[in-house]
Amino acid sequence: MLRAEAPTICGLALTAVVYAFGYRWMHDFSNLAFTAAVFVVLFGVMIWCAFGVVRHAEALAHYCGEPYGTLILTMSVVAIEVTIMATVMLTGDPNPTLPRDTVYAVAMIVLNGMVGASVIVGALRHKQQQYSLQGAVAFLAVITSLSVISLIIPTFTKSTPDSSVTPMQAIAFAALTALLYGGFLLIQTMRHRTFFMEAEGDAHGNHKGGGPVYPAWAHALLLILTLLPVVLLAEPMALIVDFGLDKLHAPPTLGGIVIAILVLSPEGLSSLRAASQNHLQRSVNLSLGSALSTIGLTIPAMLIISLVSGTPLQLGLAPADAILLGVTLVIAQMTFSGAPTNILLGGVHLVLFATFVVLIFSP
Repeated sequence: MLRAEAPTICGLALTAVVYAFGYRWMHDFSNLAFTAAVFVVLFGVMIWCAFGVVRHAEALAHYCGEPYGTLILTMSVVAIEVTIMATVMLTGDPNPTLPRDTVYAVAMIVLNGMVGASVIVGALRHKQQQYSLQGAVAFLAVITSLSVISLIIPTFTKSTPDSSVTPMQAIAFAALTALLYGGFLLIQTMRHRTFFMEAEGDAHGNHKGGGPVYPAWAHALLLILTLLPVVLLAEPMALIVDFGLDKLHAPPTLGGIVIAILVLSPEGLSSLRAASQNHLQRSVNLSLGSALSTIGLTIPAMLIISLVSGTPLQLGLAPADAILLGVTLVIAQMTFSGAPTNILLGGVHLVLFATFVVLIFSP
C-alpha cells in the first residue's frame, strides 16, 4: 500500500517541507542552479501526483461506469488547471494573457497532439477504429461554440482597444459558457448517456487496468489527498515559472504550455492507452472531454476571478492563432464525421500540432 500510494505520501511530505522551510526558495532565485533543481523537483512531484489522481479516478470509474469515470478524471484535471492559473494570475506581476495561452495550448495539444497520436496508435494496431458518432458530434459542437465565444470573438470586438473584454461581456460570456457546458453534462450523464459509451462495452466502459483496490470512499479520499499537493504547490511553481520566463526572455506563451503539459500528461497517456487497447470511445471521451471541460469551466472561472480581483484578462487570440484554431476545429469535425478513423487523419492532426509549436517560437 505504501508503494502504491507513494505519490500521495511524497506530495504531502514535499508540501509540508516547502511551506515549513521553503520561504527563501520561493522568493530568492539568486542561485540559478538551486532554483532549477527546485523547479525539477516540484514539476516532477506534481506530475507524479497527477498520475496518482488518474489512478484513483480510473478506479472510481469502475464503480461509477462511463461516462462518470471519465467525468471524474476531467473534473480533477480542471481543478488542477484552474488552481494553477488563478495562482499565477494573482501572484507577482499580472499576466493577463496566461489563461488565454493555457486554454489555447490545451486545445491545440488535445485536438491535434492527443487526438492525432491516439488515432495513429490505434490505426497502427487495429487499422480502423469505431466510435460513437453522436457523442463525438456533441463534443465538437460544444467545443467549437465555446472556442469561438471565448477565444476568437474577443479578438474582433470594438468595446476595448485590445483583446480584453468589458465587464458586461465578461459576465455574459461566463454565464453562457457555463450554461452550455452544464447543458452538455446533463446530456452526457442523463438523457443521452449511451452516446458516450463503448458500443460493445459493458456498463462499466470495459476498462482494462486501473481497477479498484480499495472501497469507493477510500479511492475518493485518496484522490482528494493526492490532488491537494498539486494545488498547494501551485504557488511556488508559479513563482519559479514567472522568474524563468523573464530570465530566459522566453515567449510568454511558454508559461501556458508548461501548465498545459502538467495537467494534460495523465489524460494524454490514458487516451493513448485506451486507443491502443481498441477503446477509441474512451479515448475520445478523455481527449475531447478534457478540451471541453478546460474551455467550459476554466474560462468562466478566470473571468469571475478577473472581475472580483480587478486583474486584467485578455482572451482574444492573435489572428494567426485564431486561424489555426479554426482549421483545427474543422479538421476535428472531419476526423469524427462518422467514418472509421485511419492513420492519415492522425497525421493531419500532428502536422497542425507541429505548426502550433513552430508559431510559439516564430510567431
